[in-house]
Amino acid sequence: MKRRHNFTIFSTETGIEVIESTVKSLILSELKKGALSFQEIVRITDKSKSTVSKHLSDLRKAGLIVEMPDPEDRRRKLFEINSRYLGKLTRKRIDELDEEKTEFLAEHLTERGDPLEFFRLMFHVLRVELIKEGINIDPVRHEAGKRIGEVIYPRIASEELGDLLENLRRFWMINRLGVLEVESTDPLVIRAYECFECGLLHQIGESACALDSGILEAVFSRHFKGDVIVEETECYARGDGRCSFRIVPES
Repeated sequence: MKRRHNFTIFSTETGIEVIESTVKSLILSELKKGALSFQEIVRITDKSKSTVSKHLSDLRKAGLIVEMPDPEDRRRKLFEINSRYLGKLTRKRIDELDEEKTEFLAEHLTERGDPLEFFRLMFHVLRVELIKEGINIDPVRHEAGKRIGEVIYPRIASEELGDLLENLRRFWMINRLGVLEVESTDPLVIRAYECFECGLLHQIGESACALDSGILEAVFSRHFKGDVIVEETECYARGDGRCSFRIVPES
């Protein structure tokens, strides 16, 4: 099979940077978790000091990272990410995508009399075409979901978790985003059926509900008055019979 080429995409103060190097991508991925020293980066990448030094120099020049003195040891430098992760691009063979799915969506765009259904299908045509080109913008969709969650929270807010969950279920149903069910409250696990975001996608082998995850993250961060982590443990796009979200406080 032909080798896939993976690229990661970052936004800097001066524009967009596309990273092809797997080592640079690994460094940036680790720096997203927190600042690291040069020695730590050498250990994580398992590369020579000269190789790591060259990669760090390139990343600094591109405005992707910054270096600063270690407050605990002024003789040592720490490196910190100075950019925002936007997504990834994977060069794939065209036949890796189910072309019939794209055709089905396009053919049905004009067959439905419901305007909402029209935009639903149009949304999925766009997503399928992006996936076909190997473009993953989940981080952008997740951030968009968080903005939406912040907007809708005042409309569904309640001091009682049960009331908030019921209001969220009704909001999902009224806006035809799917059918929500609460599997448990400790930990908080929410199931979604007839999912708007991924229900019409072909199986891509990975979770595909970054927008929904962002909405849930914003809503429950506001409710619990602290950051939460939303993990999608099941997804239609992974071949599961539903989407499931596990929501826990960020440690």
